Amino acid sequence: MIDHVSIAVSDLERSTAFYEQVLAPLGYQRLVARGHTVGFGRKYPEFWINHRPNMGPIADDSGMHVCLRCTTVEAVQAFHEAALGCGGRDGGVPGPRQASMTSYYAAFIRDPDGNRIEAATFPASAP
Repeated sequence: MIDHVSIAVSDLERSTAFYEQVLAPLGYQRLVARGHTVGFGRKYPEFWINHRPNMGPIADDSGMHVCLRCTTVEAVQAFHEAALGCGGRDGGVPGPRQASMTSYYAAFIRDPDGNRIEAATFPASAP
């Protein structure tokens, strides 16, 4: 079981504002802010952003992404919409997906640094 994940961001203030908006539909809020790191979560910090001012943009073909689980299709859609509304890029529109073991509903976004973040829900039958 994974307890938390961290990603690097080049501008902590910009990324904090971005993730406050993008993660809100998933029930996440900013829980910790200290020095060069900010933690978001529901009850404890599960998703951290770490300031790395000298980093370059993340390549679209890096292969890395983080998936955050949520409970509804509407939350996935709101996550995607919020990201596009505050400086993120589309990384995969909201819609049904087929994994090797189950179907699910998800969307992918790219944050201002290029990090690829997914929101997913596993309804009984994905629309």
